[in-house]
Amino acid sequence: MFGMGIWELLIILAIVVVIFGAGKLPELGAGLGKGIKNFKDATSTEQPDKIEEEKERQEKEQ
Repeated sequence: MFGMGIWELLIILAIVVVIFGAGKLPELGAGLGKGIKNFKDATSTEQPDKIEEEKERQEKEQ
């Protein structure tokens, strides 16, 4: 995964635990998950709109 082995991931996880503390990790994960979900929702709703606009533009040109 991205050229990183298990040891690199464990070191990164340990650093995150030290910085944020074990109590904040669920809150941090939930916030990250919501952000990713919002991003996916925003990108998936824009695609059909752009497709419709492109079709309308092509019809006007013909």
